[in-house]
Amino acid sequence: MASHILQVSSSMSLHQQLRTLSKTLSLSSHPHRLRSFSSNCKMSTEAESSSPLTHSITLPTQLAEPVQIVAAPGISDSQFRTAINSSLFKQWLKNLQTETGILANNAMSLKRVLLQGVDMFGERVGFLKFKADIVDKETGKKVPGIVFAQGPAVAILILLESEGETYAVLTEQVRVPVGRLILELPAGMLDDDKGDFVGTAAQEVEEETGIHLNLEDMIDLTAFLEPSTGCRVFPSPGGCDEEISLFLYRGHVDKEIITQLQGKETGLRDRGELIKVRVVSYKNLWHMTADSKVLMAIALYEMAMREGLLLQSKT
Repeated sequence: MASHILQVSSSMSLHQQLRTLSKTLSLSSHPHRLRSFSSNCKMSTEAESSSPLTHSITLPTQLAEPVQIVAAPGISDSQFRTAINSSLFKQWLKNLQTETGILANNAMSLKRVLLQGVDMFGERVGFLKFKADIVDKETGKKVPGIVFAQGPAVAILILLESEGETYAVLTEQVRVPVGRLILELPAGMLDDDKGDFVGTAAQEVEEETGIHLNLEDMIDLTAFLEPSTGCRVFPSPGGCDEEISLFLYRGHVDKEIITQLQGKETGLRDRGELIKVRVVSYKNLWHMTADSKVLMAIALYEMAMREGLLLQSKT
């Protein structure tokens, strides 16, 4: 049995000394009581120190209802501030309030945003993951609001004519999210807020295929859409904010160029871009890949040709 050292004042009465001794022995014989109290104090301290990061914003469309931005556990202060100040998040808020935005007619309101993930591409925000609580005022119900934000992107349909045959230039890339190698259009995300869609498209083509394109020869297929659409396409609007501008390039080359392009390894290898160029006959393109960018580009190209919006390619 552990020994207990008790110090009492000589001025205390015998009765007082006995009471003090009794209390001390009682606590010592039940050490778990002391441990439990200490543990509770620690838990309380941890709870206070781990209170979520929050930020409040006021939108012009709902001045009387401030929106709370909250960081999920694991999001650092630096990540939180970078995210809410990023062009990705600001553009999403802007989209909500446009003429066709879901907050425009005051039928819905944004209550809260829970920031769940931030992925950086160097010094800029590449991806954001968050959950928005948007409530339909008539029913009081929340609408689905899980968002994967990556912002605008570009893709280009390259058609090369050679010896009477039209070929499409694709890239074969490793796509981890779907666990497959995918044949797709050369494409890329906009790296800044300048909105240089044409320049970005040309740059991506050169990086991914090695082909240098003249900017003046590129045609924006999505510009043929109604202005109310924003003249972009949304491949997965149920969960992602990605909006793509689709371009067209048509040219004439010797058959030797087609042969040289086939299987060419390209991409920024130091960034893990393991890309191979694939050249396929345009007439077979529509059923050779499940890439939505390819299928959307074909649809826009064929409809624009049918409506006389594009001139026939000259030989």
